[in-house]
Amino acid sequence: MTEPQPLRVAVLVSGSGTNLQAIIDAARSDDLPVRIAAVLSDNPDAMGLDRAREYGIPAIAIDFHGCTDRATYDRQLRRQLADLNPDLVVLAGYMRILDDDTVNDFAGRMLNVHPSLLPAYPGLHTHRRVLEAGEDWHGTTVHFVIPELDAGPPVVQYRLKVHPEDTEQSLRERVQAGEYQIYPLAIGWIADGRLVFADGGPQFDGKPLTQPQIIDADY
Repeated sequence: MTEPQPLRVAVLVSGSGTNLQAIIDAARSDDLPVRIAAVLSDNPDAMGLDRAREYGIPAIAIDFHGCTDRATYDRQLRRQLADLNPDLVVLAGYMRILDDDTVNDFAGRMLNVHPSLLPAYPGLHTHRRVLEAGEDWHGTTVHFVIPELDAGPPVVQYRLKVHPEDTEQSLRERVQAGEYQIYPLAIGWIADGRLVFADGGPQFDGKPLTQPQIIDADY
């Protein structure tokens, strides 16, 4: 009997790649049965590309500002992803909105992590907005990607209590710590066949996932 092949993952980054590092660490410790086929970035100076090179992972830069227009960049990215043909595309601090064609090419095979308890606070500056609104709870969400921004089905959420002394920076750090836990977890569920996208939505352990799995912070 042949051994099952690890899930082939392409990771998209724009900046430092700290979530990428969490995925690499989990894979190297054998906690995550995946092989990172490549790391791609719209920013040729992204530290995430350097992280990939450090571990011998192909690092592909598609300079957004070097393209004549947005459509040209989108075509180049789609071509690179098509050549890689990954089982899963993971957005890890990727700051470009993907065009609908790219998203649809990987429907049910693309994940993103967003720093809020979706559907609350889609978009940018979530930590600031949570503090300004006086929310009691905050967190982060791993979700499948659909063409509508930050609106895909949520898979797992890391939830934390907002402390009276929290600042935007302290919330960011606490939320990021949760991302480093739940992103490899969600990817591992897919690699193990526990999480699939079928019949128009996510299924977990053979049942429709109508609500995300919740992991509460212990502080």
